[in-house]
Amino acid sequence: MSVHMPEVKIEVEIKLMDLGDLIKPEGITLSLGAKSKKHVLQGMSAAAADITGLSERDIFDTLLQRERLGSTGVGQGVAIPHGKLAELTEIVGLFARLDKPIEFEAVDGEPVDVVFLLLAPESAGADHLKALARISRFLRIPTSIEDLRIAGSSEAIYAILTEAEKEHAA
Repeated sequence: MSVHMPEVKIEVEIKLMDLGDLIKPEGITLSLGAKSKKHVLQGMSAAAADITGLSERDIFDTLLQRERLGSTGVGQGVAIPHGKLAELTEIVGLFARLDKPIEFEAVDGEPVDVVFLLLAPESAGADHLKALARISRFLRIPTSIEDLRIAGSSEAIYAILTEAEKEHAA
């Protein structure tokens, strides 16, 4: 004997993460002087330590460990170093524009001058992936990367990060 179960539709609302929720104005570095990938990770770790209150060394070690798995240079001069830290309570993003492009072992072989850093709690699970996807969606907006490269202030960069996606969605 078989039992017929009615079909049940379950709708799940997925809140799209806004870049303004990930990257705060104080997490933007307009001109990071770095001569290597390691220097970029050190500079970004120092900035992240200031924002999160976590150890700069722990952040750096986490990022370096992730880079050993494969470069986070995603192409078009952009890198998205990321990692998980048990001490974090929320996802934190930072942005830096480099003074000069540097070798980052990016997938396209091009040097990197735009860096998004993403740190998540170890328990973040899918939210960490959603945050990475959010940055990726932003980078697919045709003018986004170039706009970040020519912006004249941290405020202008923050406006680009928070407004471009709204204009593109409209």
